[in-house]
Amino acid sequence: MERTFLTGQIAKKAGVNVETLRFYEKKRLIPEPMRMESGYRKYPEETIHRIQFIKNAQKLGFTLKEIKELLSITLVTKKQCQQVKGEIDHKLMEVDEKIKQLQEISDALKSLRRKCDEGGVDGKCPILKFLYGGNKNDKD
Repeated sequence: MERTFLTGQIAKKAGVNVETLRFYEKKRLIPEPMRMESGYRKYPEETIHRIQFIKNAQKLGFTLKEIKELLSITLVTKKQCQQVKGEIDHKLMEVDEKIKQLQEISDALKSLRRKCDEGGVDGKCPILKFLYGGNKNDKD
């Protein structure tokens, strides 16, 4: 007979809080558990593995919607493995784009910092001047 756990027990074993567990249940990331006559939820041990899957996928940047799709794929055939690989490739493209955007932000911030180090020609902070829209509004 498979081991079952009450809500608090399964949450603790899976490393999440009870609210997260219920949220996952509401979003159908984990199956609805059986209920005891008293109304308490009884979760199968498999729920722990499923939550670990969710947490690991989140660490890799997958959204809950994407995780739900990944959970629906069973690891039985090479075709399914290729499907998961496709999801990974798509996520890699998203991550690469985010890195590019973050690099652009970093470059812009460094440029503003250099302008500040050089000092404003009119005595005004070049960073604030830029944030106010360049030379249009000389507020500071």
